[in-house]
Amino acid sequence: MSNALNGFFDAWSETDPAGQLILIAKAVAKNARYADPRTDGVEGVEDIAAYVAQFAQMAPGATAEVIASETRDGVTRATVRFAMPGGMEQLGQYFAETDAAGLLTRIVGFKGTGGE
Repeated sequence: MSNALNGFFDAWSETDPAGQLILIAKAVAKNARYADPRTDGVEGVEDIAAYVAQFAQMAPGATAEVIASETRDGVTRATVRFAMPGGMEQLGQYFAETDAAGLLTRIVGFKGTGGE
């Protein structure tokens, strides 16, 4: 699953919305659901891509990178580093599930890594 998660978060660093959509479509299932502290949740490739595009617009030049992940019983936990151009960084903890084809079906993110 790390390939799908890496591809998904690569889209967060992409500045072109069309490029983001391509990366997301390769990583998530058509009916995938995404939620994090800034949204109650979005569903489907296009809506997820639109949400990610908002991040790129609000934080131009920011990057997102999976820095650690592990899978247990069909669920992957990943730590993601969001880095802003001015040097500020924030970590997030994500939990994800995939379908039989390895596409992400559910992604749930939390601010920090749980120890704060």
